[in-house]
Amino acid sequence: MTRLRALREERGYTQIKMQMLTGIDQSDYSKLETGKRYYTYEQLRRIALALDTSMDYLAGLTDEKRPYPRSPVPVEDCR
Repeated sequence: MTRLRALREERGYTQIKMQMLTGIDQSDYSKLETGKRYYTYEQLRRIALALDTSMDYLAGLTDEKRPYPRSPVPVEDCR
């Protein structure tokens, strides 16, 4: 969970900004950040898109912050 918070802060985003970018309620987002709640696949995908990183980085499977090359994603899929 420290990666999530560190990356959010590195981007200069607040939890409210993350709510706006992901559609995840701020209180639920806070629980994800502190480890009190587990990610769903969809939440992890939305967060990775908002923070311009990979799901693998957020899950601790790689130390590479840069996202993999991806195909264009319609804006409505990011919410």
